[in-house]
Amino acid sequence: MPLHLPLRPFFFVSFFLCTSVPLPAQSLTITSNPPGATVELDGVPSGTTPFEKKFPGGYFHRTLTALGARLEHPLVVRVSLPGHVTREIALTEGPMDWVDLHGRHHGQYWLIKSDHFQVDLPLASDTFTGKINASLVAQPTGSVPVLSLEELVERAKPAVVYLKALDRAGSGFFVTGTGVIATNAHLARGESSFLAVLSTGVQLEAKVVYVDADLDIALVKINPPSPGFLFPSISLADAANVHQGETVLAIGNPGDAMLFSVTQGIVSAVGKFPSAGPGTWIQTDAPINPGNSGGPLMNLRGEVIGLNTQKLIKKNVTGIGFALSATDLLDVLHRFYPDKVEEAQKLSAPLGNVTSEDSSTGTKGFGQVDFSKPVDAGIYVDGKFVGQVPASLRLIAGRHEIIFRQSGQADCIKFLHVVAGSQTSVTADCFPAAPAH
Repeated sequence: MPLHLPLRPFFFVSFFLCTSVPLPAQSLTITSNPPGATVELDGVPSGTTPFEKKFPGGYFHRTLTALGARLEHPLVVRVSLPGHVTREIALTEGPMDWVDLHGRHHGQYWLIKSDHFQVDLPLASDTFTGKINASLVAQPTGSVPVLSLEELVERAKPAVVYLKALDRAGSGFFVTGTGVIATNAHLARGESSFLAVLSTGVQLEAKVVYVDADLDIALVKINPPSPGFLFPSISLADAANVHQGETVLAIGNPGDAMLFSVTQGIVSAVGKFPSAGPGTWIQTDAPINPGNSGGPLMNLRGEVIGLNTQKLIKKNVTGIGFALSATDLLDVLHRFYPDKVEEAQKLSAPLGNVTSEDSSTGTKGFGQVDFSKPVDAGIYVDGKFVGQVPASLRLIAGRHEIIFRQSGQADCIKFLHVVAGSQTSVTADCFPAAPAH
């Protein structure tokens, strides 16, 4: 009997290690500026800021005990306030492998990164500036001139961006000259910002300013580097302008390939596809891969018809990709541009290809505008690239913002009121004069 006595303390200690008391509960606090914002945890409304909720201590600190509580999924908070930018933040880091003292694996877990998160909510009116260009009226097939593939890429590529975060990367494109970029929500969800790389190689910070709770659409924003500077943006086309069988191009940054690459295909189908998610989908055989997410799918008129979002991965199936339609993107943008998206309908008539009507019919008509100086400067009308100087364009009657852009110089911005039936000459006299020789 005495031979067994020394073993009792050993069993007692071993049992104590395996049943040690779990870490005490700890509070998670979320505050916002301004306060009073709605807090949703993993999509569930949970209160308003300042917000506080207790979680098991094991959600904040690693535990080695068998009884320690573990968070077995990532946790995302959505903070929203009317009139302000909505923010989504990943509260956790992980996944991590949970291994006990004996080396046995018990699955994965996540840890809450901090016990306090402060969320700043900028005014939407300060963030969503500029105008949206869009074709909202259905155009008959063949009624609008198309661009060559080379010209289309030359015009569109400067508006496409490469978005890179710590553990993910994808694509996006400017929808306003003031720096608002459209991309996919699955790329932006849980991120506060990206490194944005332009086609010129310039690198800028892009902040996530909106993530749609249902659609796979997000908006990020780059602040212009100087007052009056405008980024090149691309016009959007309503799904009514998408035709089955038409040629399309996908521009983006597929993983393990060259940045800003282009692939070609056709529109295979257009419509609802619940298996892909809510919204209107454009099926295409244009090759898209991880990294293309959020990039534009474009028609040959130089318009974005959709955001490249996903591809079908299935045995013995190839060449099936899906883009979320620009109509869904326009619905999201309309929340922040209730008037300016509608104004784009008036500007969407193709230049030089629409018959002007007399003002008595109720149609505004068009005027001829000649651009003569400086030669080779890029011309942007209401944020949309339309050609290079010299050029002669027909613009719809009304007020327009004209931008001349030359490499190495600040933009020359003018405002022009076009009268129906008139002919006007415009030059970029706000560029510095060339030195005399």
